[in-house]
Amino acid sequence: MNRTGRKRTGTNRFTGWHMTVILVGFFGVVIAVNFTMAFFAIDRFGGVVVENSYVASQKFNGWLDEARSEDRLGWKADIERDTQGRLAVITEGVPQDAKLVAHLRRPLGTPDDRTFPLLQTSPHHYRSADVEPGRWIVRLEVDAGGRNWSHEEHVD
Repeated sequence: MNRTGRKRTGTNRFTGWHMTVILVGFFGVVIAVNFTMAFFAIDRFGGVVVENSYVASQKFNGWLDEARSEDRLGWKADIERDTQGRLAVITEGVPQDAKLVAHLRRPLGTPDDRTFPLLQTSPHHYRSADVEPGRWIVRLEVDAGGRNWSHEEHVD
């Protein structure tokens, strides 16, 4: 009823049904957005970075020691894709009898790991087999008579 004592006849009354529709609609949108974001997160991320972070933390100092000993070797490598779509590696300071292996992985999306042995084409120049187009993270591993060295670069 309004102030004059007459009953309201308009449709502009706010009822419990209005509130129910507003709440259901609001939470429906929130839940739909959450499920959409979760789907894209799961679809785009290929897995965990490390299986057990505690174990990885215990190995960290060892990894630092390995990196320091690799730095003391003074070896260098430049990795790029040549015009034929293969990896081209130019090394500096690496012994001639060294064995080189390239481990490739995609930086994003579904995991796509590949391993290529590198063949020496001339002193300090190495080539791989054909590599699919796209962005890759290349981890180069060099074994020269028990002395190991690794280097990582992004290649487009």
